[in-house]
Amino acid sequence: MPLEPAHRPLPGPRQILADSGSLYLANALIGFIFAASGPVAIILAVGARGGLSESVLSSWIFGAFFLNGLITLLFCTLYRQPLVFFWTIPGTVLVGPALGHLAWAEVIGAFLATGALMLALGLSGWVRRAMLAVPMPIVMGMVAGVFLRFGLGLVHAVRDDFWIAAPMVAVFIALSASASWSGLPRLARLSRWVPPLIGALVVGAVAVALLGKFQSSGSGLVGSHVLAHPHWVVPVFSWRAMVELVVPLAITVLVVQNGQGFAVLDAAGHKAPINAITVACGAGSMLAALVGTVSTCLTGPVNAIISASGDRHRHYTAGLAVGGFALAFGLFAPVFTRLMLATPPAFIAALAGLAMLRVLQTAFNVSFRERFTLGALVTFLVTVADVPIFHIGAPFWGLVIGYAVSRLLERKDFGPTGSTGA
Repeated sequence: MPLEPAHRPLPGPRQILADSGSLYLANALIGFIFAASGPVAIILAVGARGGLSESVLSSWIFGAFFLNGLITLLFCTLYRQPLVFFWTIPGTVLVGPALGHLAWAEVIGAFLATGALMLALGLSGWVRRAMLAVPMPIVMGMVAGVFLRFGLGLVHAVRDDFWIAAPMVAVFIALSASASWSGLPRLARLSRWVPPLIGALVVGAVAVALLGKFQSSGSGLVGSHVLAHPHWVVPVFSWRAMVELVVPLAITVLVVQNGQGFAVLDAAGHKAPINAITVACGAGSMLAALVGTVSTCLTGPVNAIISASGDRHRHYTAGLAVGGFALAFGLFAPVFTRLMLATPPAFIAALAGLAMLRVLQTAFNVSFRERFTLGALVTFLVTVADVPIFHIGAPFWGLVIGYAVSRLLERKDFGPTGSTGA
């Protein structure tokens, strides 16, 4: 199946300037800050738990922003839609347990294989069929099981460093609640311009500074590297890494992340080029893997933010702005990595936990709402138990065992009214 054709004529600099405006720039800035706060904290939390060095984490962040920023600029220009690409957050969390028994080079090999699989699916046109292969409740049961540790990490952060984590939680709740205060329009507008996660980030940073818990290294912001120095990794292809990571990673990108992105864009009136996006995710994932970055995906939350207001035909300019911000952030990845790592563990744990709250809520809602609920429960329990079998991690076995249980005990849910995929 051929890839979707680009929008013609392509917008030139004058057209882009005419279509842009303060609203689209503001939306882009808010969306980008969202991507550069909680999701980055998740990378650092996973990497620190897996024993990755600062240089490896810096390279990961470089690939996540700079390389995906390039793809974003290309696709927003070609299709004149808000098509922002970043990295898969569920995939990042999925990698965490694997780092306990896999070498980093083996994980990189799995990243490359996942990219090759997605590239083949995109070129074949089988993407939609692949997205429907595994029931969404079972997939989200795995996601809920993997994400649960971040919710627990948030509770532990409040326990371990109350005066940093508790104010972050309080501000997050206050800003979240203000969106529904129709009788107080100023407060309702506040949550639009200061998203809850951004407010929590600012308050947490202030608390860290006031309490003197910013552990700056001797080199500070002028350490050995200010500009990005990609950490090239020679991949190792092992069967246990392939089995454990490739299929779950591909599912999280194609079904969980891209499916969410497609739904967001469709609701805003955009017809996303599914095959072209899948090819971009595959090729981008293979390139990003070489610098130690998890698989590329079409982002849902950022695309939702930049397409929530304004004229539909001008939304692409906000996507271009996000791509530009991502390039700059990626270039200075070592500085931002050192800044984040210099904060107390409770700050990153609280920020990551707050970023995952709504996603965790959605995962539970989808898993246990109607169909495939037993299979989803079994998937969740196996994933949370985190018991590897044949040196293959629990998330993979959660999917396999949960799907088998549904096939045996929930056959009616596979009928014509039991939608399986996204």
